[in-house]
Amino acid sequence: MSSEKGGITMTNRFVFCPECRQDVKFSVKEKTDSAKLKGEVFEFSAKTAFCDECGGEVYVPEIEDENLKALYDKYRQKHGIISLEDIRAIPEKYNIGKRPLSLLLGWGEQTFSRYYDGDMPSKQYSEILKRVLNEPSYYLELLENRKDNLKSEKAFEKSKAAIASLLNIPSVKQSKLNLVVEYLLSRCQDITHLSLQKALYYVQGFYKAFFGSFLFEEDCEAWVHGPVYRDIYRRYSGFCYNTIDSIGDPDISLMPAEEKVLLDSVIRHICCYSGKTLESFTHVETPWISIRGNLPAEASTNRVIPKQIIGEYFTSVKDKYRMLTPANIKDYAQDMFSKI
Repeated sequence: MSSEKGGITMTNRFVFCPECRQDVKFSVKEKTDSAKLKGEVFEFSAKTAFCDECGGEVYVPEIEDENLKALYDKYRQKHGIISLEDIRAIPEKYNIGKRPLSLLLGWGEQTFSRYYDGDMPSKQYSEILKRVLNEPSYYLELLENRKDNLKSEKAFEKSKAAIASLLNIPSVKQSKLNLVVEYLLSRCQDITHLSLQKALYYVQGFYKAFFGSFLFEEDCEAWVHGPVYRDIYRRYSGFCYNTIDSIGDPDISLMPAEEKVLLDSVIRHICCYSGKTLESFTHVETPWISIRGNLPAEASTNRVIPKQIIGEYFTSVKDKYRMLTPANIKDYAQDMFSKI
């Protein structure tokens, strides 16, 4: 231990002084200290707190934490281990949580959190973290190749947007199907995986009937429990019969008025029914029946329900019920419910 560097008074702080037997104000002095870590001795700048009343040394947890960090920083610097500040910069830089980041790296769920809180990574893990921090293109590769590790489409999309901004990657126009999914989830508080699939099918059919074109390009398949959009199934099947979490309000600033009107009508008049009820609706409708054919009730199939059949059926429904606006979808839904 050697030369003191002067005192720093901390105002409006009190700690317990064992000599004075009361809470007192204190001052902080800084000096060069030394300590052993992992078998090596390091010199570092340490702080000590002293009672302003008796001059005795007092214990301040924050100061002890600072001293420990200063010692560890010296070790990190000597051995080329990533700094704590750089570790903490990674989640903020890429807009990703500590747990998802750890899973993305292929580590245990709490591994990165431990490093974030001060544990020192091994040299191998340190090099990985340095590369992640300093090479956004490397992080992007990890994000895309290990997307399934995240278990959350929302976490992926948020981080993808952050990395796209860093790398000046032009934003890819979101598919209409994904935008519709986000809109439905943001407006339906208790929508399930099963009811979401049926809502998409009704959106597609009624949009064609009212506006003469299909809203999205993707095809649905005639599965056991009704029409299913395979990619959406993969994304949300983990929710099973539980309500799907909302992913926030989507950007609908460029959504045409007729699309919003149709979606709001489906939400109001179709999504008010349970997924099982909507499944029953689809099981007596021509598109699903015609494609399933003579298949047994529980037989799996990936047969596509052609858009043409969907369009023709819902156009006939519109004509039969003399629908003038999407608000008239209510008449069809109520009639279907009365028959099951």
